[in-house]
Amino acid sequence: MTQAIYDYIIIGAGSAGCVLANRLSACGQYTVLLVEAGGSDKNILIQMPTALSYPMAMKTYNWGYYSDPEPFLGNRQISCPRGKALGGSSSINGMVYVRGHALDFDEWERRGAAGWGYQDCLPYFRRSEAWQNGADDYRGGRGELGVSGGNNMSFSPLYQAFIDAGVEAGYSHTDDYNGYRQEGFGAMHMTVCGGVRQSTSHAFLKPAKKRTNLTVITHALVDRVVLEGKRAVGIALSYKGKSTVLHAKKEVILCAGSIASPAILQRSGIGDEATLSAAGVKQVHHLPGVGKNLQDHLEVYFQFHCKQPVSLNSKLGLFSKLLIGARWVLFKTGLGATNHFEACAFIRSKAGVKWPDIQYHFLPAAMRYDGTVSIKGHGFQVHVGPNKPKSRGRVQITSPDPNQAPSILFNYLAHDDDVAAWRQCIRLTREIMAQPAMDLYCGDEIQPGYAVHSDKDIDAWVRDNVESAYHPCGTCKIGADDDPLAVVDKNCQVRGLEALRVVDASVFPTVPNGNINAPIIMVAEKAADIILGNPALVHTNAPMWIDEAWQTRQRERQPVKSR
Repeated sequence: MTQAIYDYIIIGAGSAGCVLANRLSACGQYTVLLVEAGGSDKNILIQMPTALSYPMAMKTYNWGYYSDPEPFLGNRQISCPRGKALGGSSSINGMVYVRGHALDFDEWERRGAAGWGYQDCLPYFRRSEAWQNGADDYRGGRGELGVSGGNNMSFSPLYQAFIDAGVEAGYSHTDDYNGYRQEGFGAMHMTVCGGVRQSTSHAFLKPAKKRTNLTVITHALVDRVVLEGKRAVGIALSYKGKSTVLHAKKEVILCAGSIASPAILQRSGIGDEATLSAAGVKQVHHLPGVGKNLQDHLEVYFQFHCKQPVSLNSKLGLFSKLLIGARWVLFKTGLGATNHFEACAFIRSKAGVKWPDIQYHFLPAAMRYDGTVSIKGHGFQVHVGPNKPKSRGRVQITSPDPNQAPSILFNYLAHDDDVAAWRQCIRLTREIMAQPAMDLYCGDEIQPGYAVHSDKDIDAWVRDNVESAYHPCGTCKIGADDDPLAVVDKNCQVRGLEALRVVDASVFPTVPNGNINAPIIMVAEKAADIILGNPALVHTNAPMWIDEAWQTRQRERQPVKSR
């Protein structure tokens, strides 16, 4: 850091911040400062896709948040990992690339995010992406973010068996869930290119670092945004043991994520008066929606014994891991070059649901998230959960101290419809796994287990076993002028203030149907054009697939007789 004033100051070098740093510095006209609380992402455990469980378990790379006791989950505290390094959560996530359904973004527009409908957003998904099969009307071929199918389901027949079982259960195959048709069973995509994790640090920040007008500082903890009247003029932070104020001539842009961005706003005196007063912070700008509208996806691991020795459980021993690691180091190929989620599905839970609300990640191993085996012998699992929850939570500071984690309450399963959705989710999953395509492989159900059958049993098991899928969002949402909880406008500007924006998962009005890293990158791409005053990329008219009889059927065909 060689100066105290910049044109743009970006807080947080995560999934959005690295994209913005690249785009805002590209023209060379502006000085850009990117501030990150964590450190470098140059660690083999971050770069190697199969090692995804390790950086998330390390305090060096994970803020390690936990929710408050969740009242509808038996007062369990739920882990909420967030990345603390260059690349942010894109450096510790599962690398699954899901844009969401087209109607998710039309839903954003209906809820007040004007100009954020699917056809407005699609060009920005395409701009960021370098898809392994090249460009088409939906996919990008020349962007910074490498996207692939990993090993393209070549290491286990279980992937294809899962897809075939879904088709036998009456669902359709989808050639590309990120393209014309999300609904159905098919291959899954990941932010991996050349066998290496494509975090936003690797894809966007690394090539931009050579620019002399971009400054990146790490291990710098931002306390608050500095305001003069109703204008943001800089940030106060701790850097190298000293409290420092840095100034922005044009804008301060919060990209700290759905937990830290509202916390920084609140420490700056921006938010609900009662929340700020309780935390010992004087209110300077009334904005009651800050920290509200918190949403997340939940999931469970549905596990089965495998009757054939074709799962990856035999590859989880120390010697096998050494061989996998050596091959990856030498060639960037093999099992080290994938996140192992190479098959997936998106289905609708019932008739009358217009677009998918249940998501499956298929894993050809029965294991824990930390990479250790959970059974003897062979097994496999599907990660599954309803994706359009109605429950809402909040993030709020309890102290003006930036070193103190905020209070996080998701209120998971507070809404009765979310409880009912889980019952349907468990039963539909069992039906799929009982199809003939799985007969050769599918042994006994490990969990939930056959004893978990009635509504009461399912409800209790879900409460005790459900986990976050790590997709928190919505805490500084885009909304219309008449929405009292809208924090930013359609241009991501904080309402009632000048020169201050939020650009990250916080601004999502509702959580999309899928993993959220891809939509965050899209938001940053679109926001960059807004900030620079560039014309928006051309609105597309790409068609989307919707079941023509969605109002009267849950799937397209009757299932094959199951066992």
